[in-house]
Amino acid sequence: MMNCPYCLSEVSEEASVCKICTRDLYLFKPMMAKVAELEKRLEEIPNQDAYEHRIAELQLLLDEQVQKQVEPRGLALSMLDIVIYIGIPLALLLAAHGLISIVYDTKPLYLRLISMILPLPFGYFLFKSTTRKLFPWFMGVVFLAIASVIGMSWMTSLVDGSPIWPQNTFEWREVLEYSASIAFSFLTGMLLGGVAYASKQRHLRKAAINPFLKAVVAGLGEGRISPTSLHGLMKKLQEYGGTIVALGTTAVSIYTGLKGIIG
Repeated sequence: MMNCPYCLSEVSEEASVCKICTRDLYLFKPMMAKVAELEKRLEEIPNQDAYEHRIAELQLLLDEQVQKQVEPRGLALSMLDIVIYIGIPLALLLAAHGLISIVYDTKPLYLRLISMILPLPFGYFLFKSTTRKLFPWFMGVVFLAIASVIGMSWMTSLVDGSPIWPQNTFEWREVLEYSASIAFSFLTGMLLGGVAYASKQRHLRKAAINPFLKAVVAGLGEGRISPTSLHGLMKKLQEYGGTIVALGTTAVSIYTGLKGIIG
């Protein structure tokens, strides 16, 4: 079937005259046939949403396959990751202590500030690219914090002969608070990196499961719940939840790092 160029009513491909407006179609039939063919071809081409939906499905499938290959490592963290995310910040913290406290002998406040800032980006980039086992890296953070403080104490003892280990309750409390500030800084970076990675995955899943989400909401909510508002609410809860926890760990890191100096 084709449409009459004069009144737009449907006419058969064999007709030479429109039965509605009685206009002659002889001269327009080749053009009408070509337009009908183009319209048919356009209907067969997937739209942009279909392409984006398919790309999101393939991306999720690829991420799942990569994750399956990474998961068998489990707790056996690679030596390269340990060197990059534990060894390098440890070396930088000890170097900062040597420069600030021993070489230049400046205020310890500067060292505390660096100790609270430096571990954060390492934790962020560690969890930004992929999902990781939390417990092994938590233990690594504890090791980094304790090794940093004990290493600083050892460097100081080489210069002035002071004891490496704390000698009383007050010194032990200072060591624990300083270690906690370093640990919470790294944990804050881990949380922010995890939020960034989850946000990326959420955008991919949004394109992939959006048709399914609409169908579920339409069937269960009988139109009373908007799919867009429901998805937006879920997204905000996930984003704000991770952000609030990250802000909390940052506050704890600042408090424990500066308590002994400002107080």
